[in-house]
Amino acid sequence: MEHAEHREHAERPEDITVRDPVSAPDAEGRPRRITRRFPLFTRDTARPEGGGRAAAGDAPAPARQWPILLVVGLVGLGLLLTALDVFRYGTLLIGTALLIGAALRWVLPDVGMLAVRSRFTDITTYGVLGLSIVLLAMMAQPKPWLEIPFLKDTLHFTVS
Repeated sequence: MEHAEHREHAERPEDITVRDPVSAPDAEGRPRRITRRFPLFTRDTARPEGGGRAAAGDAPAPARQWPILLVVGLVGLGLLLTALDVFRYGTLLIGTALLIGAALRWVLPDVGMLAVRSRFTDITTYGVLGLSIVLLAMMAQPKPWLEIPFLKDTLHFTVS
């Protein structure tokens, strides 16, 4: 009994002497030791904003993850078209799929596994990559659908 009283007395925050660096106190007010080493196993990583289920929990797994399945399915179809020598349409479909992913991430509150980082980062990444792929597909040779005059002039200056 004397040992228990001594332990309670020693664990009061005002009685603790700390020699090592500490972080914020824990739930009971005791300082916690911190270390500069990363933990071997991550235990408390937060899910990205909007990373919840895209459908109710009682729905089958594919229905809960329909946004990522839609984007991956369109990218897969675009890769198949590209492999079948329909390059321009295949790459346009890949870029469009990424733009659809950006739009879904912007509009829907929960998109499941389509949420990778913060909403802003996901929208920016999907949008920039999708738009770049669409523009490059439209400028591809032969017979480009989109010609940007200053790019042709830039090429002449660098080659000659």
